[in-house]
Amino acid sequence: MAIPKDAVIRLDPEGIPKRWYNIAADLANLEPMLNPQTKEPVKPEELEAIFCKEIIRQELSKERYIDIPEEVRDNYVSLNRPSPLQRAYRLEKYLKTPAKIYFKREDMSPLGSHKGNTALAQAYFNAKAGIQTLTTETGAGQWGTALAMVSNLFDIKSTVFMVRGSYDQKPFRKTIMHLYGSEVYASPSAQTEYGRKILKEHPETSGSLGIAISEACELAAMSGGTTKYALGSVMNHVMLHQTVIGLEAMEQMKMAEIEPDYMVACVGGGSNFAGFTFPMIGEKIKGKTDCEFIAVEPEAAPSMTKGEFKYDFGDTAGMTPLILMYTLGSQFIPSPIHAGGLRYHGMSPLVSEACKEGYVKPVSYDQTSTFEAGTLMARTEGIVPAPESCHAIRAAIDLALEAKKTGEEKTIVFCLSGHGMLDLGGYENYLNGTLQSSALKE
Repeated sequence: MAIPKDAVIRLDPEGIPKRWYNIAADLANLEPMLNPQTKEPVKPEELEAIFCKEIIRQELSKERYIDIPEEVRDNYVSLNRPSPLQRAYRLEKYLKTPAKIYFKREDMSPLGSHKGNTALAQAYFNAKAGIQTLTTETGAGQWGTALAMVSNLFDIKSTVFMVRGSYDQKPFRKTIMHLYGSEVYASPSAQTEYGRKILKEHPETSGSLGIAISEACELAAMSGGTTKYALGSVMNHVMLHQTVIGLEAMEQMKMAEIEPDYMVACVGGGSNFAGFTFPMIGEKIKGKTDCEFIAVEPEAAPSMTKGEFKYDFGDTAGMTPLILMYTLGSQFIPSPIHAGGLRYHGMSPLVSEACKEGYVKPVSYDQTSTFEAGTLMARTEGIVPAPESCHAIRAAIDLALEAKKTGEEKTIVFCLSGHGMLDLGGYENYLNGTLQSSALKE
């Protein structure tokens, strides 16, 4: 049998985008970050304690496109960019759906996820600024892994505060970060003043991304300028760097004459969702597409479906600027679900604003139903997805089943944000029936 032309849609390395897309140029009502003391918009110099100047410039930029440095583009090739767009024929057949299902394969990076797209850029800009060490937080470990590896490319050291719940659940993530040369601490830790405070008050806590961010920011702020903070999600410059995913996907869909009815991605802080959808949302803002954009979050941390749209801190200690976003509150600590990368109290201000303006539809799922979807993906397509990615797969399957009911030939494209080969403990729990419900208790 002939292989269908849309089974796998590839770009050659020259297809790696030359510019990132900045949706901040196209969102009409975007509000600035605020200094928590003055309640005035944050000034660039107020961010210099934790970020290098070029990252600050990108964070505050309203330019629609920002050039990708050639050295960053060259190194994207080592992360298996451009990544394929693939059709899930066997999943479609199993579901007996008239829908067409495609997925963007961010799982094929040697780092295991999409996180390298911004880690590479941030390490490059900090190295150009003469920074010696980068410090960061990580939830499930994908972001910490990415930063640990790419820091080596630019002779920068890295220190990672890993949320304790995931640190205990996923020991091999820690091993990989050590293998790449990073220092890794379970957060809250004894390495920072804030970490020690939390441990004293809550010695049994599973931690949170908000706490880990506070620890990483404290380390950077107290370094005297030799250490800067690198963030894996939430802030504007991270969303910017990740748009290589969506820009590639748009070109691949154009090549294969794919008109998506839905684009779907999981969402915690917002980075893979933004990277995958923002370029196409830009087209929707211009009235050039009717595509719907589905943001899938866990019921354990449903910031968009159950949170408030308000100014809040990005961390637990209150060290960050105030950010206008959907939030469950900076003190919120979710249950230790296996999708550790989605355990964040708030949502990217750009994703939040796109949702508020009606361009994004948020939905949430319990982790048991997402692992069911991930298991089905493994048994039909042979791919073991990350627990985070299982959320997108769950929503894509539900859309395909809805198309089966109505008989409509919908086209669904989702982002497979990472693989789950280091998350087998969660799958084992699902298979033996011990995986706990993660629904947020009222």
